[in-house]
Amino acid sequence: MREIEAAPEDWRPLVFTNGCFDLLHAGHVRYLKAARALGRRLVVGLNSDRSVAALKPNRPIIAEQQRAEVLAGLRSVDAVVVFGDRTAIPLIEVLQPEIYVKGGDYELETLPEAETVLRYGGRIELIMVEVPSSTTAIVQRILQLQGEDSRGAW
Repeated sequence: MREIEAAPEDWRPLVFTNGCFDLLHAGHVRYLKAARALGRRLVVGLNSDRSVAALKPNRPIIAEQQRAEVLAGLRSVDAVVVFGDRTAIPLIEVLQPEIYVKGGDYELETLPEAETVLRYGGRIELIMVEVPSSTTAIVQRILQLQGEDSRGAW
């Protein structure tokens, strides 16, 4: 936050998104690239291991520090902040991004962060998913392949 306050002209308009980002795939990469294009900088709020486990059974697969490192290595991502809450509301209240982004599979009516963003005058953008993929689908496919032929699948 200090970096943003010290040089707002380098960071604003600020774009913010959040999620688990467990097993990064092409859909994530394209989504983050599209989000970054909406503003000057992109900050990603990354659910901590504890918050992922509360949201999704048997997850995360990848530990938070490794997920953060992979995200931070992407050209489109300017900063990663790990948070432990079930929603990104506390982080949004601190950062007050001009643009809050989520995937097109979300709806404003069911987005818990929407009220907070709109209250301070922020904008919400829903980005359509270009590559219909999910970590859950990837894990299911791996398990399916292992079940089909555990000797030759790997």
